[in-house]
Amino acid sequence: MDCCDTPGLMPVSEAITTLLENTTPLTETEVVSLVNAQNRITAQDICSPLNVPPFANSAMDGYALRTSDLTESNTLTLAGKSFAGVPFEGEWPKGSCIRIMTGAEVPEGADAVIMQEQTTVQGDQITFTASAQPQQNIRPIGDDVKVGDVVIPKGTLLTPREVPMLATLGIAEVTVIRRPKVAFFSTGDELRQVGETLGKGEIYDSNRYTIRAMLEKMHCEAIDLGVVPDCPEKLRETFLSAASQADVIVTSGGVSVGEADYTKDVLDQEGEVGFWKIAIKPGKPFAFGNVKNSLFCGLPGNPVSVLVTLHVLVQPLLAKLAGHTQWQPAIKLKAKAETRFKKVSGRADYQRAIYRTDENGNLLVSTTGNQGSGAFSSLSLANCFAVLEQDRNHVEVGETVTIEPFNAVMN
Repeated sequence: MDCCDTPGLMPVSEAITTLLENTTPLTETEVVSLVNAQNRITAQDICSPLNVPPFANSAMDGYALRTSDLTESNTLTLAGKSFAGVPFEGEWPKGSCIRIMTGAEVPEGADAVIMQEQTTVQGDQITFTASAQPQQNIRPIGDDVKVGDVVIPKGTLLTPREVPMLATLGIAEVTVIRRPKVAFFSTGDELRQVGETLGKGEIYDSNRYTIRAMLEKMHCEAIDLGVVPDCPEKLRETFLSAASQADVIVTSGGVSVGEADYTKDVLDQEGEVGFWKIAIKPGKPFAFGNVKNSLFCGLPGNPVSVLVTLHVLVQPLLAKLAGHTQWQPAIKLKAKAETRFKKVSGRADYQRAIYRTDENGNLLVSTTGNQGSGAFSSLSLANCFAVLEQDRNHVEVGETVTIEPFNAVMN
């Protein structure tokens, strides 16, 4: 009895655990310029080489002063100015103040800044209409970041939130983990390239477009090996070519049990099958194993199954492989069903759905309609998955449903 005939299906959580247990993070690194660091994974902790701010500066446009000078009079003489990049220099006498702009260096000795709206000005005489507390409106040295602070941990995906932080610290280059290389191809005699004329019984290959788009969203180096016909020798050659240049091989189609599905035969010869078929809908005939030193993820042939298995199963594998230790799965929320969801127990069902918030802030969710694994149009309408538990049956209107709003990979 082979793995395709084994009674019972592996639960999704167990499948993910197995995928992760068999994935070793990449260790090869490279140095990239800050301008090219977006969407790369940090290979080491990044520590601050300086204090931010590097000097005490003003949080307001106003006047820097010594609070002790206001004990005798609330009017001080203007002694100079401090602008961003052009600080006040020299000594300033007792009973005087310094005009200062936001971000400008606070003169030595000043212990407060009073905003300009709380003053009246007559020539060089500045009268303060509000009292001042020590350190008021002053950002001290290192108020944001101190020298040696870990500002970005190892394994962080650099996004528009982190890259400006590095620029603030004057860091021009970053050591990152190299991108995972993923070779992918579709299988099937019936597949034709977009732009070709379809013959009888033929369809366009949309799956490679799904795979490429999602791999790029997952920050991988995508290697497109095209469409492979249902020919054992050609399939074997493509697998070996993929294994020679990629960390992971992703295929669509050819992992069912039909007469022309030769993937398992090739894997038995050139690799190893870890598991085959899991309790997920759509996407039951998902296969995992290895070919030579490359991991193998065999996706079903139906278009929606490809996207769902990439999202649910392959995404965490690639995140671990990439060294993305800060990665988190899509958030799960609870919503009330506005429509009926059809389901038969036995598999976790990722149904395409639309969620919204009503006038009271409650989350509501409805189906997008046809949930067939080939009905891609219902996916283009969705903004979430309604995740129906493995043992659950039909969901009636008003029942609570778990939803996964689409994350950055899906949007």
